[in-house]
Amino acid sequence: MPGFTRPLLGHRWTHLRAWRTRHPRTARALRLTTTAVAAALVLGALLLPNTLPALRAVSFARIPAEAVAGAVVVLALPRRPRLVAAVLYGLGLTALTTVNLLDMGFNAYLGRGFNAALDWDLLPDAQGYVRDTLGGGVATAAAVGAVVLVLLVAAVMVAAAIRLASVLARHRVRATQGALIAGTVWVTCAALGLTLFGGPIASERGAGALRVHAQRTVESLRDEAAFAEQAKADTFGNTPPGELLPDLRGKDVIFTFIESYGRSAIEDPVMAPGVERTLDTSTEALEKAGFAARSGWLTSATYGGSSWLGHSTTMSGLWIDNQRRYRTVSAGDHLTLTKAFQKTGAWDTVGVMPGVQKGWPEQKWYGLDKLYDAFDLGYRGPKFSWSTMPDQYALEEFQRRVHGKKRDKPLMSFVILTSSHQPWAPLPKMVGWDELGDGSVFEAIQKAGNKASDVITDTTKSREEYGRSVQYSVTALTQWLERYGTDDTVLVFLGDHQPIARVSGNHASRDVPVSVVAKDPKVLDKVDGWNWTEGLRPGRDAPVWKMSSFRDRFLTAFGSTPRPSKG
Repeated sequence: MPGFTRPLLGHRWTHLRAWRTRHPRTARALRLTTTAVAAALVLGALLLPNTLPALRAVSFARIPAEAVAGAVVVLALPRRPRLVAAVLYGLGLTALTTVNLLDMGFNAYLGRGFNAALDWDLLPDAQGYVRDTLGGGVATAAAVGAVVLVLLVAAVMVAAAIRLASVLARHRVRATQGALIAGTVWVTCAALGLTLFGGPIASERGAGALRVHAQRTVESLRDEAAFAEQAKADTFGNTPPGELLPDLRGKDVIFTFIESYGRSAIEDPVMAPGVERTLDTSTEALEKAGFAARSGWLTSATYGGSSWLGHSTTMSGLWIDNQRRYRTVSAGDHLTLTKAFQKTGAWDTVGVMPGVQKGWPEQKWYGLDKLYDAFDLGYRGPKFSWSTMPDQYALEEFQRRVHGKKRDKPLMSFVILTSSHQPWAPLPKMVGWDELGDGSVFEAIQKAGNKASDVITDTTKSREEYGRSVQYSVTALTQWLERYGTDDTVLVFLGDHQPIARVSGNHASRDVPVSVVAKDPKVLDKVDGWNWTEGLRPGRDAPVWKMSSFRDRFLTAFGSTPRPSKG
């Protein structure tokens, strides 16, 4: 077989040389085109930005230092080491392109760059989101496509690097002169700080991007160890049960998160009119029912997604802004606000989480005696994209199965609503509370709704439908409170994070609204010192706290005594 292969390859090479001899102009044009494409690919990879807004033609009008350095190395090496160097250079370009593309996606959706130490665990969640939104076939195709894309980029970049290395070696004298001139121009531009189209002409974008990612990874690994020690210390870690939340004894307390309910919903000119109208109308309706409200702002630990980071930050009093921190704290015994209620022995504690569709071991850390997930609420209607059921249905089942039942103790509930989860299509609509049944009533509403693919690809429509989703969730929650709330009901509801940057804007804050609602004036008297706005709509100048400060402020406001644990 080897003896047969060598003559075959030799024959093909001879045939190719003969073709070049017969068609010299075509062969020369092909060589020049291949070289130009290879150079464009290498320069493009070295200058590729890591955010979508920066992806403009002017971003590529730079001289990359990595190209000059690569040319110098190639010219200094003999044939075989030169080939190895070209392959390694192409693989480096592949890594650079991959992290830049990941940065684009993470910046667009989560408002931050990709973190190689923390974010691989989020990729299965992203695939799950695509599956629930656009179907299993699309999710599988996207996953396979991503792998194929990386392999294709690797093959193309390695081939381009080998091609350029071969051309440089073949024209060594002129290439050396060109590298010297390019290096001199780069150093001059860098020394003088010369710019073009708002950016430096002398670029080290590629090396800088890889350096940032390396530093980010190292810092994240160091942060994990430091956070583990921080989580062991707790202001209320040694507080006896009798000294926790004495001023809420006898009250049914409900903590509710509304998915993606962010400051932009109240202040963005596209979403705000409808959302503000809903908040004001709901405030008036609640006042007629005897309720009053106070509202402020919390700065979320997450943005655009990873809702569980917002939930855990609010409940733990720790800043949990990545998956490693979440795993660390949820595996320990740091006191959550919900667990404080359980620790007293004065409340039954329950979680209602229609978005949970698999085992959820965090139930113990949150201190929940009972958990109702997507399969425990008897829903037989259609899914609304990612959301397993409409908020109105989940709240009605919460009332029927939990809140409305007689019990020996008051109830502390932890409720996570999901209808305002992206992609905001199709959206549920309010129906008569007595018409909910097993959820089949939503079949026609779901079929008549927008297609997720149509909304995802249209920024304006995404913003409009996001605003409508928030209106729906707020309406469902406040109507539930009007209908079922009592003199002893205390509702705390807030957003977990802002919607994705495509909806909230590239420079939006991380603030989310938070409200405390109660009939008993003594409850709101306890939070008077917070200087929150009256009603469900927080004022623009209302206080803004870090989300991690809420636990301690809430415990203190309602009479808890700090007894620190040192860890």
